[in-house]
Amino acid sequence: MNYRSLSPDFVVAPQIAVSDIPAIKEAGFKTIICTRPDGEDPGQPSAETIGEAAKQAGLSFISIPVAGGQAPSSDAVIIMQESLNTLPGPIFSYCRSGNRAGQLWALATQG
Repeated sequence: MNYRSLSPDFVVAPQIAVSDIPAIKEAGFKTIICTRPDGEDPGQPSAETIGEAAKQAGLSFISIPVAGGQAPSSDAVIIMQESLNTLPGPIFSYCRSGNRAGQLWALATQG
């Protein structure tokens, strides 16, 4: 599994599969955040599918979809801020490549 740390408690990654959930849990993550809208690519697992698998594994999950090629909305930034403040860490966040997840985190944590 390929991911990149943005802080000691937050990493970003490309799209994950249900089969990745055990490794995410084993790596010590407590929450998964999806920042990818459903249906971007054929065969992409839905946020609901990943969320159900995460919950069955005892992990917290939230979906904060951000459309590709667009800046995250102010609502998405606020939801990310609330998630960072209330959900258990460390947090594993993903989208298609990890870039939107990182951008949303940066906006939510800046000054």
